[in-house]
Amino acid sequence: MALPTMTGVGRLTNDPELRFTPSSKAVASIPLAFNSRRLNQQTQQWEDGDVLYVRGTAWERLAENAAETLERGMEVIVTGELRTESWEKDGQKHERTALLIRSIAPSLAFATAKVTKVASGQNGGQPGAQRPAQGQQGRAQQSRPSQPPADDPWAVDAAKGYSDEPPF
Repeated sequence: MALPTMTGVGRLTNDPELRFTPSSKAVASIPLAFNSRRLNQQTQQWEDGDVLYVRGTAWERLAENAAETLERGMEVIVTGELRTESWEKDGQKHERTALLIRSIAPSLAFATAKVTKVASGQNGGQPGAQRPAQGQQGRAQQSRPSQPPADDPWAVDAAKGYSDEPPF
């Protein structure tokens, strides 16, 4: 059975904490709070309702990007699978709701953001990481041309950043 998927708007209750597994995979712990605010019709004031606190976990490049981009107090839009984490400490069993994050981004409702695309050849800032040698990848790597072909219908004018001509 598939885990339930959740998409919501929440806030970070602390900065993301980035760590690396022994096999050098990045993992970020992202504490989130989702709350419901209601307008009190009598006082015309906003009131906080119930709050759901969830520990979110992101992996690999998403973890590194989130740790570099997000900080405490930011409003974010997040999607992931809900699950229950269980553990035992001092003979006591504990459980908590957790979120395996698939996508997370700053909410632009009350903020702006500048997006920088990470090139596929970059290692996302992971110290000491190296790309596998060409022979280890199992297939030869094809190089991409730096300029699109002259007859490419989707090519854009580099000076303007767009094309005036439709691609058909």
